[in-house]
Amino acid sequence: MTIPEQLNNGIKEAMRSGDKLRLETLRMLKSKILAVDARGNIPDTEIQKLFKTYYGSLQEALEQAQSLNRTDVAEKLKSELAIIQEFLPKAPSAEETKNIVQQAISESGAKTKKDLGLVMKSIMKTNSAVDGKLARDLASQLLPD
Repeated sequence: MTIPEQLNNGIKEAMRSGDKLRLETLRMLKSKILAVDARGNIPDTEIQKLFKTYYGSLQEALEQAQSLNRTDVAEKLKSELAIIQEFLPKAPSAEETKNIVQQAISESGAKTKKDLGLVMKSIMKTNSAVDGKLARDLASQLLPD
């Protein structure tokens, strides 16, 4: 089942159950797809990239809400993030990410932190589900100055 089909089914279920937050979130995801292509004819990989970008912006909003002690907003954002995660590929664990980073460093031939861009390019090319921020932090720890 494609992502747009999953969204449509999810929207129907949310309407039946009366889950307003889930309904709002699924409609927002659908609007993200329709903003790119009015017919929604986008491959699932491209849709996942859209959702990942949106997920990242929601994470930033969550961090801001938490720093401002806005617990009501933070809880809503956490719920939205959980719903969006259903449509994203499962991210590797921290240990798996570390192994991926080490492999990328050896494959790219990176010697210092100046080569961080090469490492990140290699990582994201082969493993788009990796958390980029975590991968960058690990790579900068593993590479000497």
